[in-house]
Amino acid sequence: MVSELKKRDFKIRNLKIGTRGSPLALAQAFEVKKKISLSSDILEDCIEIITINTKGDKIQDRPLTEIGGKGLFTEEIENQLLSHEIDLAVHSMKDMPTIFPEGLEIKTFLKREDFRDSFMSLKYENLDDLPKGATVGSSSLRRRAQLLHKRPDVRLVEFRGNVQTRLKKLESGVAEATFLACAGLLRLGMNKLVRPISPEIMMPAVAQGVIGVQQRVDDEEMTSILSPLNDKGTEIQVMVERAFLKVLDGSCRTPIGAYSKLEGSEIIFKGEILRVNGSEVISGSWKGSALNPIELGERAGRELKGKIGDSFF
Repeated sequence: MVSELKKRDFKIRNLKIGTRGSPLALAQAFEVKKKISLSSDILEDCIEIITINTKGDKIQDRPLTEIGGKGLFTEEIENQLLSHEIDLAVHSMKDMPTIFPEGLEIKTFLKREDFRDSFMSLKYENLDDLPKGATVGSSSLRRRAQLLHKRPDVRLVEFRGNVQTRLKKLESGVAEATFLACAGLLRLGMNKLVRPISPEIMMPAVAQGVIGVQQRVDDEEMTSILSPLNDKGTEIQVMVERAFLKVLDGSCRTPIGAYSKLEGSEIIFKGEILRVNGSEVISGSWKGSALNPIELGERAGRELKGKIGDSFF
């Protein structure tokens, strides 16, 4: 616990939270800001939101797979955290590499929002309504592979941008349908647009729907401030899913899906890995103790890895 003598006066030097500048990223940062204020003696006026442009935000005209893997939306934010320009960083956990830069950690996870994907179209109600040869927009390698596996007849086009940008692209006819995370729509108050897809049909990304708060490893004061925000059940889910991803060396170039749920003292975990063209899916389901989530995720990852060859991707 931080000594009272060392406590910072946040009225003099505000607590700074770093985030990307998209409407969803800002909504997530403001959610963290509000929770910190409610669970501590820090006034909201003493907490600043600092928007930081990342490489993934700057380059919008190329697929993510061409400009790098995971880390595209985090590196610049993490650099400012390491240089003490900000105190905390708010991330969507699905965007996070499995290994953090030395000196940084995430041990605070807000309660998970709906982890499912949502079908988006101005013409059709659901995936089954799409006509043969329909044009679908997506830049997610996972979603593209999953869709091609179930609907090899569709035509895929690149579809980058935030929620608002993608909706405009649908309106202008770039595609007839696309997919978004339910969690993002709900956090933006767009509840009426949510059309959930069963995870049995489209397995979500690892840790989808989870907000993580990153901090410096040696910052005891931030640890104390963030402690009340952590949801233990969500933390366990993130641990098992990211352990699975790490074994499979998951990146933006790897179509991988996973999700988990807690049932008493057990974790039920499902994961899959797909060929990029959707021609093959290797999947499995596992159970394990909630006391050992990393062991379960690693076991599941090793099992799937043993079923695929080096040429799988």
